[in-house]
Amino acid sequence: MSFIADRLNKISPSQTIAISAKARALKAEGRDIISLSAGEPDFDTPASIKAAAIKAIETGQTKYTDVAGTPALRAAVAERFRLDSGLDYKPEEIIVSTGGKQVIYNAMVATINKGDEAIIPAPCWVSYPDIVALADGIPVIVPCRAENGFKLTAEDLEAAITPKTKWFFLNSPCNPTGATYSAEDLRPLCDVLLKHPHVWVFTDDIYDKLVYDGFKPATIVQVEPRLRDRTVTMNGVSKAYAMTGWRIGFSGAPLELTKAMNKLQGQSTSNPCSIAQAAALEAVSGPQDFIATMCETYRERRDLVVSMLNQASGITCGRPEGAFYVFPSMNGCLGKRTQKGVIIDRDEAFVTALLDEEGVAAVHGSAFMFAGHFRVSYATDTESLREACTRIQRFCASLS
Repeated sequence: MSFIADRLNKISPSQTIAISAKARALKAEGRDIISLSAGEPDFDTPASIKAAAIKAIETGQTKYTDVAGTPALRAAVAERFRLDSGLDYKPEEIIVSTGGKQVIYNAMVATINKGDEAIIPAPCWVSYPDIVALADGIPVIVPCRAENGFKLTAEDLEAAITPKTKWFFLNSPCNPTGATYSAEDLRPLCDVLLKHPHVWVFTDDIYDKLVYDGFKPATIVQVEPRLRDRTVTMNGVSKAYAMTGWRIGFSGAPLELTKAMNKLQGQSTSNPCSIAQAAALEAVSGPQDFIATMCETYRERRDLVVSMLNQASGITCGRPEGAFYVFPSMNGCLGKRTQKGVIIDRDEAFVTALLDEEGVAAVHGSAFMFAGHFRVSYATDTESLREACTRIQRFCASLS
């Protein structure tokens, strides 16, 4: 009998983290590596946010806080939801956790019973299916067609719902595709959900401030307030405020569920770091103007990457309206052979050979439950992106 719990056999290590770690290891060995695999802003945390953390240390804010977060931060998060999306959450309906991933974990473990289903549109972030499985649920992966901008249709959502469905996940803007849902896009999905009162909604809005070309993002409760009583609205500071390492995520949800998540968190990690909470308070309640500056830089990088990837043989790449990823198809490279004799028989072989032969780290689409593609993060400096795309062009041109 294995000492390790059987439940761990249901999950696998994060493939995005694994590829980033491999890229760092190769770089440490002296290889010339450009990593486009991490979902992390290359911008520094704004000075005002760092100053708030330093002040918190100097004034002794180093003790335990309430499990769900400080009252000041929970109130500020509720106000941020109101200002950004018109959502009316009370501070007691807010929970602050150690990153958005813990919010997801708390919600799933607190609600899923063995055999409950969770609908997950794909391509999807790598952790959704594993967290559902770890909670004894069944991930139901629903492919979203590239020709529809990788967006879920109301018809596909309707077809996926069964009496066992407990959750529906929606991530907009989406990791890995950058696909974004407007209010008009969400309306048909909301209409389907209204017909199925047993289905709860988990909406991951962590990238909602990173949008381009005048796009106006929307979220489920904003579009359909009647779904408020069965929706978790999740966000955080990691992406828009360049605070990945601070590990602060938060959600607004009906009070009964928030209390259940608080109970679970209280017997696992307890409160998030008090200093990180002080920094997050400044992030959500302080100046927001730097976000527009960051978005403009991302937009320029996106346009560069899309243009250069579409010039690579066998690659086609759409132009997403949000997040900081593109998700090009590499189907035109399938069946070909690299200079070192590697046959490109699947997307994982493509990214593995690309890293080995050209020193560019990307993530294969199968990691996101969508084969035949790969994810490129353009959250890195422009010159590195230009060089990486040049290497991708060279790699694709060398295939035979």
